[in-house]
Amino acid sequence: MQQQPGRGFPGGYGQGPRAALLLLADGRFPAGGHAHSGGVEAAVADGRVHDAASLAAHCRGRLHTTGLVAAALAAAATAGADPLGLDQAADARTPSAALRTVSRRLGRQLLRAARAVWPAPALDDLAAALPRGAHQPVVLGLAAAAAGLGPLDAAYAAAYESVSAPATAAVRLLGLDPFHAAAVLARLAAETDSVAAEAAAAGRRAAADGPGTLPAPGAPLLDVLAEAHAAWPVRLFAS
Repeated sequence: MQQQPGRGFPGGYGQGPRAALLLLADGRFPAGGHAHSGGVEAAVADGRVHDAASLAAHCRGRLHTTGLVAAALAAAATAGADPLGLDQAADARTPSAALRTVSRRLGRQLLRAARAVWPAPALDDLAAALPRGAHQPVVLGLAAAAAGLGPLDAAYAAAYESVSAPATAAVRLLGLDPFHAAAVLARLAAETDSVAAEAAAAGRRAAADGPGTLPAPGAPLLDVLAEAHAAWPVRLFAS
């Protein structure tokens, strides 16, 4: 299922309206992300996130670990890497079984939305190959390509999502002032730029040399908290 740059996508990739990136990164896009906290619900219960400063630390750590991995996978998918190989690479970079399940559930929902909004043969092929769901970053990359976007755009969408999800959830979980949550994201803007650029470069390398070249930084505490959260009988967010 190797994808060459632009194959399966109307007009190729990197030539579409940049406003498509805003839609793809919008929390109101019907991809299911609003039901997930980016690990912050468990971190709040554990006492690790309790105010704007601790939220910023949580978001920064997530950005440079799981955020970088997701952004690189998304960029690689947009750059034409084999999505099935990338899906296996995502599995290998997600130690938590709970997070693997969540990623595939989100990928299935995102794929459904993307096929309705940006129909493309590559999206249909992925749905047929992995009917139970591909990992969300891989789907995100293919959706970006279907929208006419490039690897850097896909990396930006994934990197931003890695920090915006916990920031948004913290407003509900802590009663945090939304202005303070927005300030957390604003102060991470330069780091988000840096992670997106690094991920886009890694994605292009992976498209040329294989997914083994993708970054694989770990976040063991996020994995542990995710497993604990999955066992809660009652929770506000799905993850």
